[in-house]
Amino acid sequence: MTTTSPTLPFDLRIAKTALAAKDERLARLIEETVEFQIEMESMDSPYEALTESIAYQSISGKAAATIFARIKALGTNGRPPTPQEMLKLRPQKLRKAGLSGAKVRAMKDLAQKTINGVVPSMEQAQKMSDEELVERLVSVRGIGAWTVEMFLIFRLGRPDVLPIHDLGVKKGWSVTYGKKRMPKPKELLAFGERWRPYRTLASWYMWRAFERAGYKATNKIAKAVARRKKTKPQSKIKNRKKARPSSAASKAR
Repeated sequence: MTTTSPTLPFDLRIAKTALAAKDERLARLIEETVEFQIEMESMDSPYEALTESIAYQSISGKAAATIFARIKALGTNGRPPTPQEMLKLRPQKLRKAGLSGAKVRAMKDLAQKTINGVVPSMEQAQKMSDEELVERLVSVRGIGAWTVEMFLIFRLGRPDVLPIHDLGVKKGWSVTYGKKRMPKPKELLAFGERWRPYRTLASWYMWRAFERAGYKATNKIAKAVARRKKTKPQSKIKNRKKARPSSAASKAR
């Protein structure tokens, strides 16, 4: 597997100008904060990138790095085991490396779907749309939309990705637009239409707004609360039932 020097597949100057023209508050954020930059990680295959993502799920970065190093030690040349090697590895060996049973099953499924062609090569992935990649990759056990979105942003440098479930993006939005609550995913998705076709850039600046505000301020931002349907008080319902004449009484009238 060869690696190349990754470069952004879009013109940053044009993207910033377009966003600033559409959104005054975002324009101010772009001007006041650091220059947009994504240090796109090495162009590993989607299989390798997702193997690493699975290893890092739900644990601290330091612990995940240790476990992933052990996984790579099971392969050759400092890389994770190939899909074929992964399928041959006994689950107990992967568990000994520090993976949970669920992560072992996820890595095995990832390997099988790579062999079957569901998970594309990097060359194939670069030619596929965001939607097609999401559809394919979320079919892998243990891989959700957020993991694929991070792959699209930090591995492929796609310009129009909006992680609507990402906590940093949601809280950054609240800070930028002066809200005391986080947006619901559908609300953020609708709001983000103004950022097309550079929603990745806007998301990146939402992360910067979140970082700049600091945890002390952002911890005060409330979660979005779903509206509850109004229900009639039980006492009134019971009273109405009592007041309703029985069928027998109705017939007697």
